[in-house]
Amino acid sequence: MAGAKKNFKATKKFEQKHLKNVLEKRKAGAKIKQQHLLKAKKKTRKATDAEFFKGPEDAEKAAKLKSSKTANVNEMSVDDFFGGGFEIVDKAPKTNKSSKKLGKRKRDEPEPSQPDDDASDDLEISDAEQPVASDSEEDDTQLDDDDGDLGMSKDAMEALAKDDPDFYKFLKENDPEALDFDDADLAEVDDLSASEEEEEDDSPKKKRKKSAQSDAGGILSQDNELTQEMVARWKASITENHSLKAARQVVLAFRSAAHLNEDDDDQERSQPYTISSPEVFHDVLIVALKQIPEVLHHHIPIKESASGKVHVPTESKKFKPLSMLLRSFTSSILHILPTLSDDATLKLTLSALTPIVPYLLTFRKLLKNIIKTVVDFWSQTTSRDTTRITAFLVLRRLVVVGDKGIREAVLKATYQGLIAGSRVTNVNTVQGINLMKNSAAELWGLDQSIGYTTAYNFIRQLAIHLRNSIVHNQNESYKHVYNWQYIHSLDFWSYVLSEHCNSLKEAEAGKESQLRLLIYPLVQVTLGAMRLIPTATYFPLRFHMIRSLLRISRSTGTYIPLASVLLEVLNSAEMRRSPKQASLKALDFHVAYKAPKSYLRTRIYQDGVGEQVVDLFAEYFVLWSTNIAFPEFALPVIIMLKRWLKQSRKKASGNNNGKLRSGLVLLVQKLEANAKFVEGKRAKVDFAPRDRAQVDAFLKDFPWEKTPVGAYVVAQRKAGAEKAKMMEEARKEDERKRKEEEQEALEENAAGMDSDEDEDLDMGDLDEDENEDEEDEDEESSEEDDV
Repeated sequence: MAGAKKNFKATKKFEQKHLKNVLEKRKAGAKIKQQHLLKAKKKTRKATDAEFFKGPEDAEKAAKLKSSKTANVNEMSVDDFFGGGFEIVDKAPKTNKSSKKLGKRKRDEPEPSQPDDDASDDLEISDAEQPVASDSEEDDTQLDDDDGDLGMSKDAMEALAKDDPDFYKFLKENDPEALDFDDADLAEVDDLSASEEEEEDDSPKKKRKKSAQSDAGGILSQDNELTQEMVARWKASITENHSLKAARQVVLAFRSAAHLNEDDDDQERSQPYTISSPEVFHDVLIVALKQIPEVLHHHIPIKESASGKVHVPTESKKFKPLSMLLRSFTSSILHILPTLSDDATLKLTLSALTPIVPYLLTFRKLLKNIIKTVVDFWSQTTSRDTTRITAFLVLRRLVVVGDKGIREAVLKATYQGLIAGSRVTNVNTVQGINLMKNSAAELWGLDQSIGYTTAYNFIRQLAIHLRNSIVHNQNESYKHVYNWQYIHSLDFWSYVLSEHCNSLKEAEAGKESQLRLLIYPLVQVTLGAMRLIPTATYFPLRFHMIRSLLRISRSTGTYIPLASVLLEVLNSAEMRRSPKQASLKALDFHVAYKAPKSYLRTRIYQDGVGEQVVDLFAEYFVLWSTNIAFPEFALPVIIMLKRWLKQSRKKASGNNNGKLRSGLVLLVQKLEANAKFVEGKRAKVDFAPRDRAQVDAFLKDFPWEKTPVGAYVVAQRKAGAEKAKMMEEARKEDERKRKEEEQEALEENAAGMDSDEDEDLDMGDLDEDENEDEEDEDEESSEEDDV
């Protein structure tokens, strides 16, 4: 017991005083060893590349140099000894026997020379060649293979676990970072290349060497200038043989194209090729973006089930070297995307990400950068529709093949991009915003469990903003709700619920949608937001939110009381009094949520509000035009509208706006006609109101377009579409004229500047002539003085 106690005290004392220093020294030693190992690998790889590109003569020199490094220790210099990576060197030289056994080479074994195997290490992309996906601090740790941040080797850790298991267990519990070993060993590339050579025809080595040189594009020039012939040879080799060597060279050339015209201060990250021709740049982009995904699919085929689940054979010996190729290719795409402006090139580059998405599922932080970049292009106001659709297809592919974490990340990033892209809403951006809402709504139905969670959290955030605006009733608190981003958020969730809670889709699925539970909270938040400030200034905002609720009610069959909200608009002071005349342009309610002060109490604004009220009333009642209870449902609204019309006829306090009154009178007539139509059909039934099945089936198959209200709504929609088309044509014509005027102004300014320059030149000539005349006069006067 005394001995054990003494040993325990000694161990504790060692832990307190010396353990930290020992761990630091071991880490430093392991890092130095790894650095030397990597330098040795780089030298070997450079020698192999030199052999591949320069020919057998230089290869023999490199082999001699290599054999001299593994010579007797007594014949080595100090630099050669320390440059060998601290490997164990026998005093007597050993014969280097070639081994046919394939497998992973141990780190402490000398690397065998393979003068004939040109395929060795062709897919290995060095640390200096690894591009960075972004300049942020959140770069992928799987891409951070810098030489200065390496852990201990795996062999060293295995030896430590065998020799001192207690200390190994202590490190594992208290300092797991010390056990991190370097996984960047790409010895599997040798096996991959050797197996590929075995699959080739049994041709002589010289022929195989020549074919390998043709695959890589031939001998490079001294300045590594990339030519179209080299790209064409790579393309032919990839197309015919799915050559990995050619694919590697194409990825390196594509990386050089992605980093074109950039200042390269770091010599280690200098690009392998230089591109000076736009034709070569175009060819490299086309070959890389179209051929590299095909090569990956050929060598690592993906199995995809009918439900969308994919299986990537990560256990394949080709996956690890090709994953480095894949990361370099993907990072180059992310680097070049922000520099592109052409729609066709953007579409091609983004579409290249779709087929390689399954391979990227294991690279989480690289995947995060991909999601962020793609969402940025999807939500940019300057992006065209083709670019948005292509980016959306990438996001949809991520949701389909990804796990729950990836799906949640994509949904959150998509919603945030939608909110950021809808900050500015006008006639030029509203179509793109609607496209974003329609496309993003599809993502929430691919996995409704994740969709329900994310949608609930975001709707809850909207409710919290509304509650804070009501509770903290300050001067600017309402602006957290009354803005375009909040309006588009509510409208977007109405798109989501109306698409995935549709009765037809639920019938196809055979069960009720999980998102249906979100209808009630969304409706409550929307009703509360539209009544936050019930003034005439924000009538356009109220109309936007009513249309969102009508969309939900139309698709889901949910009854939402909206008649009282519209009657509040009619009974406001803005609509009960006669308007004043004003020469203002008609307000576009589709791209406005707030009326300027100059529009209030004007006839043009009152006419616009009246049209919106009549259209929304008609859209609201047409939803229930075939319902058996329509006469009782429409009666209170008919009474209120007739009372308003009667009040408006008074000369003293009425509203003499004939356009508004005629629209409301026509609406009342259609509602009464539809009520009589339903009463006529209802008089012929023989079931009681308690028979719910018969009540729900009443006029179920009757087309709503043939009802009086339905025919009126069809005519209103057609007239509205024609009016919107005319306004769009007028807007385009005005924009064209404005551009022509700007161009003429620029030309006039340019002409004016040219004339000013000519005048300056003429004035300069006159000044020179005057100076010459003065000099002549001075000379004459001086001659006269001399005389």
